[in-house]
Amino acid sequence: ALQVQNDHSDAAASDLNRRMQFQNKLAGVCEEMCKEVGAYPKCTQCPKFVEPDSTPGVMTWDELLEHMDNLVNWGQDQIKGWHKQASALQVQNDHSDAAASDLNRRMQFQNKLAGVCEEMCKEVGAYPK
Repeated sequence: ALQVQNDHSDAAASDLNRRMQFQNKLAGVCEEMCKEVGAYPKCTQCPKFVEPDSTPGVMTWDELLEHMDNLVNWGQDQIKGWHKQASALQVQNDHSDAAASDLNRRMQFQNKLAGVCEEMCKEVGAYPK
C-alpha cells in the first residue's frame, strides 16, 4: 500500500509539473491573442500578466522616489562597508602618530562629505530641513 501511495504522489508531482509547463506555454499565446483582438494590455485574465510600462523612457514621481530610496539603501550599505574597512585598518595601526594622522584624514573626509550632502539636499529641495 505504501508503494502505491508513493507512486501516486510521484505521478501527481509529475502531473503538476506538466500542467505548469502547459500553462506557461499558453501565457505567451494568450498575450499574442489579446494583442490581435485589441484587448491588450487590459487582459487581466492572462496568467501572470504584467502590464507594460505606461511611460516608457520617462521616470514618474513614484519611480523617482523608489530610485531615491534604492540609492539611500545602497549608500548606507557602502558606508557600512567603509566603516568595517576603516575599523580593520584602525586595529592594525597602533602608533599614536599614525592615529593622529588618521584622525586628521577622517575629519577632512567628514568635512568633504558634509559639503556634498548639503549640496545634494539643496538640489532636491530638502535644505535646510
